[in-house]
This record gives sequence, C-alpha cells and structure tokens, in this order.
Amino acid sequence: MRSSLSWSDLAGLRVGVWGLGVEGTASVARLASMGIEPVLADDTPPAGEVSGLPVLATAAGGLAALRGCDVVIKAPGISRYRADARSVEAAGVPLVGGLGLWMAQAPRDRVACVTGTKGKSSTVSIAGHLLSSLGYKCLVGGNIGRPPYDVQYLGVDFDYWLIETSSYQATDLPFSPPVVAVTSLHPDHLPWHEGVENYYRDKLSACTQPGCDLTVANGDSDILRELRHLLGPRVEWVRADDDPRASWMEPLGLLGSHSRRNALIARACLRALGVPEAASEDALAGAAAGFGGLESRLQNLGTVGGVTFVDDSLSTNVLPTLAALDAFPGRPVALIVGGQDRGIDYGPLAAGLMTRPAPTLVLTLPESGRRILAAVKAAAAGVEAAAARVEIRECAQLAVAVQQAYRWSRGRDGGLVLLSPAAPSFGQFRNYRHRSEAFLAAARALGELRPPAAG
Repeated sequence: MRSSLSWSDLAGLRVGVWGLGVEGTASVARLASMGIEPVLADDTPPAGEVSGLPVLATAAGGLAALRGCDVVIKAPGISRYRADARSVEAAGVPLVGGLGLWMAQAPRDRVACVTGTKGKSSTVSIAGHLLSSLGYKCLVGGNIGRPPYDVQYLGVDFDYWLIETSSYQATDLPFSPPVVAVTSLHPDHLPWHEGVENYYRDKLSACTQPGCDLTVANGDSDILRELRHLLGPRVEWVRADDDPRASWMEPLGLLGSHSRRNALIARACLRALGVPEAASEDALAGAAAGFGGLESRLQNLGTVGGVTFVDDSLSTNVLPTLAALDAFPGRPVALIVGGQDRGIDYGPLAAGLMTRPAPTLVLTLPESGRRILAAVKAAAAGVEAAAARVEIRECAQLAVAVQQAYRWSRGRDGGLVLLSPAAPSFGQFRNYRHRSEAFLAAARALGELRPPAAG
C-alpha cells in the first residue's frame, strides 16, 4: 500500500534518504530546510560527506540504519521489488518517494503528469514551452531533472506544473492529478520491475491512483488499447493523424509523426487543464515559435562533407529508434545502435528495418549489439529485397562506428548518420549526454561540422 505522507508530515520523524542522485540530494536539501538531519545511505556512496552528513553503504550498515527510521525516502532507481527494499517495509518503515510526498499536498487541479515509455520528455517540454510563451508561470519538472519539491521552488506560486513521471516514480505516487497523459508503451526497465506485466502495471498506475479523472493516451498504440482497463475512468485517445491541418505546430520544427502526436497530446493536456488559449490555433501558433527541442532527441548537429549527423542518444528503446527512422523515410541512413543490454526484444527493430525502402547501414555497439545483429540477420533471412537494402556491421567503439557510417554515407544523396541506440548508455558512457558528446566529437574529427540551416 502506498503511503499518503506529505513533506510536512515528516516534521519530528527520524527520516532516512536512500540514494543520492538528483532526487536524493534534493530530498536532503528539503529536509535541511525543515531542520531535519536524515540518515543517508547509498548503494555506492560518494566520497566524503553530503551536506555535512556521512553516507553509509547500503550493504555495510546502511540498510540496518534505514530499518531504524520512521520513514525512508528512496531514490527512484531503487526498485521496490528488491529484497532489501522489501525488508525495510517488512520492518514497518514506509518507503516513499520525494515526488509522492510533493503530490500528496500539491494543487493537483493545476498539475498534469505525463508518462510513457518514450515521448514524455518531449511532450512536457512542448506543453511547458507553450504555457510559458502564453505568459503563464510553469514548472516542467519530475523525471526531466527538476524535482518540484526542490528548495529553490519553495514559495513559488506556479500557475501550472507539468510533471514527467517515470515508471519508477509512478510507484511512489499516493495520488494522481485529474489529468494524466500516456505517450507510448513498450517493454522497458524489465529488471527493475521484474517483468513486463509489472512494468505495464507500474507505468500505468498513475492513471488509476485516487484523483485521476482523464487519461490522454496515444491512440496509435495497440498495447495501450489492449490495456484500456488500466487507464482510469475516462480516456481521450490522440492519434498522429488527428487534425491533419493543424498548422499551429509548424513553428515547433518537429520531425516525425510521433513528434506530431506528442504535440497533440500536449495540447490536449492544456485543454484538460482549462487553459483557454489551447482552443485557439492562432494563439498556439504564436506560442509555438522559438521552441528549441530537446538535446539528444532527433537533434540535427549539422553536416560534414554533405553528410548530416543526427543525435538521438535519448532513444534507449526500440520504439523511439523506429520513430527516428520513420522521420527520414526516403533517405539513406547509417544507424548506430547498441548499449547496455537490458534484455529487451530487438525483433521489432529488425522487422522495422526490413520494411524500410531506403538503403540502411546498421552499425552495432556493445553490449546489446550482438543480439541486435542476430535479430537483423534472422529477419533478413529469406527476405531477399530487404537483405539487399540493409547492411549490418559490428563495431567495438562509437568513434569507429561514426567513421564507417560517414564513409558509407558520403556520395549518397541525402546521406545521414543517426545515433539512435535503442539501449541505455551505461557501460561505455556515464549517461546519454556523455554518449552525445562522444558522437559530436567523432563527427567533428571527420572535418568541419557545418551547423544546420536556420528554420
């Protein structure tokens, strides 16, 4: 059962903080503002103290210390399914999340949660840009890296809060706002959730928690339609081809039908929140201008020798990588894929590559690269025409893959090198930003990188 504790309920309690990433450090600062010195624990403690407090290793005294607390605020990355997490709850200690503590007292009629396997960052960013351009004070927070309970936001009266909500965070919510959006659904984070069924249930739990009234959902998703019973009392389905004459989104400069659908979901959320300008094409068109997009999400870095380089390092699953390929339907693409192996099925990626009409070079990287290579080879067997269009190579390093992709793309009309890994970055890289930096450096090493044309 999820705890309905709020931040103000923690006064006078012995509080533990488990995990000291972005959300954990924000929790420590919030507790300090309340005069609370928490017990700190981390699976891999940082060197030195945090905010003047020692950090215990979970496996070396930290877990026992957490069991002695009245409540523990855990980082989203710590799975509730872990044996040590279950042992904390078995000791009678509530395991809560910072976002859940905030949501318990938030003005939820002015909050929208946006979840989904992919597309949630883009959707909240589009909605936030529109609201800000329309003159509203809006916080785009949550999984995007800005905890809404951060001390810098204390006392700030925002007009609206748009909260990107991961499957990890959704398990911490005791309540949901009336408006929740689901941008997509595809198997992901299976080790954390211990299987796909748990993942789907946890991801969609924000739609059925107390308070949710309307789910704005991706109407192009067969999986979401099959799981309608997990989407709450009312559903508004949004498809990419809805309102085909919607010219208001042109200033956003979006690529691909999935991006169009994200923009339509963003607009539906604003309508559901009661934003009057969301009903006006002219108002939205004016507000859409100046949108810069997300870094590492179909980001055009420029050209070298006539070859375009596109950074889509944020794509850590099959679904967004297929969407990225769909954004360049008639162009020859050298696709760089692979990264941390989370055991997801790469069959759908291979099948999608077989239907692509333009020439495609697939360059795979460790760890998941070998499984991707095997899936593509299996899909190409017996599909002679596709096998002629799709070439696949195994590479050990990103820089090598970029060099080979560039050589293959040069001289091809519209040649494009696309980093869209369909896997997390961990292993060879610290995070997706580090991977993006390495991709940019490898492109620059090939020659002068000319910036993309304006507009």
